[in-house]
Amino acid sequence: MSQENKSKTESSSPWWREKFMWLVWGGPGLVVLASFVTLYLALHFPETVLDESKVQTTYVGKASKEAAPASLAPAMKGRNHAATGTQ
Repeated sequence: MSQENKSKTESSSPWWREKFMWLVWGGPGLVVLASFVTLYLALHFPETVLDESKVQTTYVGKASKEAAPASLAPAMKGRNHAATGTQ
């Protein structure tokens, strides 16, 4: 019986000395801390709202391939290269 009492007293230490408890509480604790950091960043450095009335949208379809603006040239070249391969 003394063996059982001795093993119980050796294994019963404060929770902060148990490595497994730091793993159990540490992961979720880091997630909670990261959420507060994210909330702080979102409140102190907000993104500007995009005014959709000033945004110009253009649709480049197959029929208007020649009328594509010059700013879409790299995208058109990449799309055409992906469609045809390395010929």
